Amino acid sequence: MEATLSQQRGDATLEQRIDKMHGRDRAGLVAFVVVLWCTMLFALFSVWSYIALPEIRIILSIACGLVLIFNTAAIVAMLRHYVEDKHFIYGLDLKHLDEMRRRRG
Repeated sequence: MEATLSQQRGDATLEQRIDKMHGRDRAGLVAFVVVLWCTMLFALFSVWSYIALPEIRIILSIACGLVLIFNTAAIVAMLRHYVEDKHFIYGLDLKHLDEMRRRRG
């Protein structure tokens, strides 16, 4: 009985730690996407006045849009994958981190 209660408490703390790591990763990825969009749009608008040919403006706009769309889609896909496999991904990371702490201390 004692082992079962201890294991349930350990699982609850492991679940909380997994959720906390996942939340930090999710926040970091959202921040990255926001910074990526701001940077790309800033660069596009900064050079816009220096481009004389309308064809080059079109090509540059399309390229910028594709980079933003594909990078955002890749990060969204990665976030979905993390949600599906977060127990495996973060559980393994936490197991290794705990083992490293035990060996140090």
